[in-house]
Amino acid sequence: MQMDAQDAAAVAQVLAGDRDAFRLLVERHTRAVFRLAYRLTGNQTEADDVVQETFLRAYAKLATYQHQASFKTWLCRIAVNYSMDMMAKRKHETAMPTMPGGEGEPDREIEVQSGRPGPERMVLSVEMQGAMQRGINSMTDVERTAFVMRHFEGCSIEEISAVTHQSITSAKNTVFRAVQKMRRSLSPFVTENAG
Repeated sequence: MQMDAQDAAAVAQVLAGDRDAFRLLVERHTRAVFRLAYRLTGNQTEADDVVQETFLRAYAKLATYQHQASFKTWLCRIAVNYSMDMMAKRKHETAMPTMPGGEGEPDREIEVQSGRPGPERMVLSVEMQGAMQRGINSMTDVERTAFVMRHFEGCSIEEISAVTHQSITSAKNTVFRAVQKMRRSLSPFVTENAG
């Protein structure tokens, strides 16, 4: 995977001693890292912590960055590792809250065709959000990471493979298992077409 030219130029400037060039990298990737962290942790404060720690770690380890993966993929790997550490520390706490969209984005919900939802649809929406959350909670940390990267962030299997330290085949299988868990969780809301 080729590194973006702007990222490559900024990394080279930082490594040459221009600390201000790192600001460009932060500005370019903060939203993506925050969205990923928020969807993994389900908590805005923790996601903010992940973003800050990700860029601190990236700056400290920039000299060790190998250009085999894109800079964004490398940042995502750092964010996922820190998020997993954070989630492991809070395993004993209650389930993650519902995950709204990222900053300035609408919540990720199934769209209904009517303009105004009636009480039944509002109840269904709440129940469906609960089912989605149960599906996400049933996933392992690696499955959750792969699912979020693939279905919320639109990442390729190759990017997921790089971030989760899996082979491409294993990454595909991880995404498949995560989707199966989500499907099982959402099965009460899916109706079979008769005929």
